[in-house]
Amino acid sequence: MRKTEFANGEYYHIYNRGVDKREVFLGGKDYERFILGMNEFNDEKLVGSLRDKQKQEKQKLSFGLARSLASVSPLVEIVAYCLNPNHYHFMLKQSKNKGVEKFMHRMGTSYTKYFNIKHERSGSLFQGPFKSIHINSNEYLLLLSAYVNANHEIHGFLEKDWPYSSFLDYTGKRDGKLCNKEIILGQFDNNFGEYEKYIKNNADYFREKKELEEYILE
Repeated sequence: MRKTEFANGEYYHIYNRGVDKREVFLGGKDYERFILGMNEFNDEKLVGSLRDKQKQEKQKLSFGLARSLASVSPLVEIVAYCLNPNHYHFMLKQSKNKGVEKFMHRMGTSYTKYFNIKHERSGSLFQGPFKSIHINSNEYLLLLSAYVNANHEIHGFLEKDWPYSSFLDYTGKRDGKLCNKEIILGQFDNNFGEYEKYIKNNADYFREKKELEEYILE
C-alpha cells in the first residue's frame, strides 16, 4: 500500500528511474514516445491503447505543443516535468479520483512495452512502482518547480535548451501547451525573466549543496 494517498486538487512530486539505474531513453524517438504518452494518456475517457506506429506516422510531435487540455477530460494537471536518460520527474495536480495512479499506470505499462519491443529486451524497465511525495506547501511547490525544470542541468546533462523538460516553456523559449504554467508563473507576474532567475538561483543551490534528500532521486 502506498504511503501517499492521492487527493483531488492536491499536488505531488512523481519520479522514478530505470531498473538497476539503466537508461530508459536511448535517443530522441524514445523521449518523443514518452511525451506523446503524457498527452494521449491524460484522458479519463481513454479507450484502448496508444498505437505507437499509427500515432507517430499521423501526429508530428513538437515538444510541449500538445493538444489543448480543453479537448479531453484530464486525469491530472501536469505542472512541470523533466526527462533524463535514466529517470524522470513530474509535478502533478490530481484532477480526477485516482487520476495520478491511472495516469502513471498507463504511462509505465505502455512505455515499457514500446521500449522492450523496440530495443529487443524483456522484463521490468523501471525500478518498481513510481515514487511520490505530497507537495504540502506553496514554498515547497515553488522550490520543487525549480528543481524539476532544471533537473537536467542539476544532474549534469548540460545540453543547451534541453528539449525534454518544461524548462523552455517556463522561460518563454517555447510556447508549450502540455503544462499548466500559470500555477507557478502566476506568482511571478508571468515574468519569464524573473522566474528564470529563481530557477537558476535554486538550481545552483541543489547542484552545490546536494541537500533536501526528499527532492533528490539518487
